Amino acid sequence: MKTPTVTFYNAMEKILKKASLQEWVAKLDSHDVYMPAFVDDNWNYVVIDDAKAAGLDFAKTIHSPKNIVFPQREVMFTFEQEKGGAPVIAQTIPDPRPFVVFGVRSCDAKGLTLTDIVFSKEYEDPYYWARRNKGVFVGLSCNEPPDRTCFCVSTGGSPHGEDGLDIQMTELADSYYVKSFTDKGKRIVELGGSLFSAAAAKDKNELEKVHAASMTHQQRPINNLAGAPAKLKDMFTAPFWDEKSKACIQCGICTFLCPTCHCFDMNDEVSSSAPLKGERVRTWDTCQFPDFTMHSSGHNPRPDNASRLRQRVCHKFQYFFENHGVHQCTGCGRCVAKCPVGIDIVAAVNGANDYAE
Repeated sequence: MKTPTVTFYNAMEKILKKASLQEWVAKLDSHDVYMPAFVDDNWNYVVIDDAKAAGLDFAKTIHSPKNIVFPQREVMFTFEQEKGGAPVIAQTIPDPRPFVVFGVRSCDAKGLTLTDIVFSKEYEDPYYWARRNKGVFVGLSCNEPPDRTCFCVSTGGSPHGEDGLDIQMTELADSYYVKSFTDKGKRIVELGGSLFSAAAAKDKNELEKVHAASMTHQQRPINNLAGAPAKLKDMFTAPFWDEKSKACIQCGICTFLCPTCHCFDMNDEVSSSAPLKGERVRTWDTCQFPDFTMHSSGHNPRPDNASRLRQRVCHKFQYFFENHGVHQCTGCGRCVAKCPVGIDIVAAVNGANDYAE
């Protein structure tokens, strides 16, 4: 399976009145539409059944849209075998309806581009791309940081970054400035028809002011981001990691909420023994679990909290950079905000950069 070519062109720039958002969504009935919704005490993306539920007044979602294209649990194939017979294996490549995800923050959209690398660099994962290719991702610029733990600018991003998006929306006074970058994005905007008007010079001026203002909000800096890979490599055995990791309770929240973590486990789940029936299932895994790198021999090369925290930080700021030329952290801040014991990846990288043995 080859991923199709996506056509990029000069952005089509339109204006959509805020009051027309629900009407636009109603015209997308050929797609499933995901919107942020407040469910179980958290904002998260859900498929809405009624366009009247559409809205873009929300806080940071607990999960990123990565979950939509790379679910926490999915069946790779089913198997069945009668006693003495040949096994019957049926692959289960997903075939979802086309879908549109509204309200994607720039840090999460950039995260999708990094996950794209993982699932296409050496092998194109058909399960991932079967979903990814059906999606249209509509961003919402962060005029203000949605959370005090955001640090996208510190990782080379932007509150109005465009990487990974098909459409970017920026909130103005009573409207949205809508830029579509790809052929998929253009088609979604065209479905809105007369709801959209051409962007005038005054709209572009307002957009520039809003984007400039969004860059002035204080974010925690990462000291010497460019030098982090070499510094982390040099301090692989430093006692620094023992001190930083003492509080870790190995819950995995930091990785399960991350928009770029992608490690997974594979297991056979057997539902009956006569005849033998079951499924091979892929589920998310995390480098923070004690058995993540456990060998069948019983040897574990990462036997303690220190080596596991080092793995997470180095993967984001050293290993991925060495392999692909880009840092894997997008500065969404979820791991900082939700860690129950206050482990902070920004403080860890800064501490490593400042560390002197």
